[in-house]
Amino acid sequence: MAPIGEKDERMGSTLADDDENESQTLWATILGEVQSSSATNLPSTKSVLVLGDNESGKTTLVARLQGVEEPRKGSGLEYYYIDVKDDYRDDQTHAGVWVLDGDPSHTGLLKFAITEENFENILVLLVASMANPWSIMESLNKWASYLREHIDRLKLKPEERREYEDSLVRFFQEYTEPDENSSGSQVPSHRRDVNPLHPTASTTEEDKVLLPLGEDTLSQNLGIPIVVVITKSDAISTLEKQHDFKEEHFDFIQQHIRKFCLHFGASLVYTSVKEEKNCDLLYKYLVHRIYGFPFSSPAYVVEKDCVFVPAGWDNDKKISILYENLNTMKADDCYEDVITKPITRKPVQRDAEVVAEDEQVFLMKQQSILNKQPAPAGDSPARQPAGAPPRTTPPRTQATTNTVTPVSSSPKKMEAGKGTPTSEGMLANFFNSLLNKSTAKTPGATKAGDLSGGRRINLHAAMEQESDRNVLSVRRPVMQKSRDKAAVSREAAAELERLQKSKKMTSEAKPNGPDSAAS
Repeated sequence: MAPIGEKDERMGSTLADDDENESQTLWATILGEVQSSSATNLPSTKSVLVLGDNESGKTTLVARLQGVEEPRKGSGLEYYYIDVKDDYRDDQTHAGVWVLDGDPSHTGLLKFAITEENFENILVLLVASMANPWSIMESLNKWASYLREHIDRLKLKPEERREYEDSLVRFFQEYTEPDENSSGSQVPSHRRDVNPLHPTASTTEEDKVLLPLGEDTLSQNLGIPIVVVITKSDAISTLEKQHDFKEEHFDFIQQHIRKFCLHFGASLVYTSVKEEKNCDLLYKYLVHRIYGFPFSSPAYVVEKDCVFVPAGWDNDKKISILYENLNTMKADDCYEDVITKPITRKPVQRDAEVVAEDEQVFLMKQQSILNKQPAPAGDSPARQPAGAPPRTTPPRTQATTNTVTPVSSSPKKMEAGKGTPTSEGMLANFFNSLLNKSTAKTPGATKAGDLSGGRRINLHAAMEQESDRNVLSVRRPVMQKSRDKAAVSREAAAELERLQKSKKMTSEAKPNGPDSAAS
């Protein structure tokens, strides 16, 4: 029989072991609950790769998916993210978006966007623009070849690569038309621990009868989900107006694109950020393919500017419906031969438009120019300003004739001569005023018929004749501008001599004036 102290020690150790086991069980339960709840959270490893030519609308499209109004353009390999929210489970995350530059020299940067580790969590967008429909097929084939070359260089195990390819085939085979009346907030039918991009067959589900695919369907299986996006679908109206595109042209384009999508197992969406067509539809379809969110929008191929073809819906028979509208072309015709690039003519360089100024403004400018120009040689001297001293230089006269024919003076001619004041004209006016004053003082002198009156009359006539000579000598230089300067100077000297003689005669006639006769 064991002592009482030993029994107490054994019982204490047993109770301690039980408490320790219970604590371990509690921690295991908590860890299990956390692990199970984390499986329901949205994964943050999903991403999208956007490929396409420059000016195809890649950056604008991504900005619209982000909800950003002003897109920011970069170079090389750009990285963005899109907010993704699960309203049913009140969970949200970010989906990474890689945008590769349209220059083919940057294709080496694909090694940062698609790797062996994230291959199962990435989706590819091939973008082309309807603004340049003649280059759509060339662009899609070019970027698909770059994508294939990069995937072939990845060090993927053959069984993994085959598994990715089989998942796309199974996705096509299991596609069913969505119910338009179904609610978009339903819980996804698959489990969150299953990758929606590459679903695998479940052993618990009943075996389904899967129909074989068409001959051309997934003939170029890259093992990665692809969505072809045709941007700028609003340019269709411009093509119809400016380049004479018809309905059959757009049907021809659509059937070529849908055949391309069928070969690569891709979806097709026509979008227009400008007119906000199918942008929200593209966002919902992306989160449906990446995260398994419910999607209820069916295929739509009626309107030529908002086409939507989900992966798994299309086949050769549905595409052949477009052949009925092809009248001037055949479905098998080369794409570049039918949809040709228009010849861009060089813009005509038009002369700059000259706006004529106002007539009055033009005339005022011309008047100011004429006023600044000096008077040409041989013209009559310009009018002197008021208050200026009279010119002493005698006018130029005609040198060919020595005799001047007297011209009868008249008040009109004298008034006209006032516009060009000269020394001769001023002297003549001065002497005429003196004679008029003397005649007014002695009105009876001429009536008496004396000798002094006769002299006065003869002197008056001589002065009038002299004034006529002066007026004529002023006008003649205006009429004859090309006279010899030497002859003009000689004539001016003779004229001065005659003026001096006339002054002497006037001074001699003053003592015989009216005052002396009265005495």
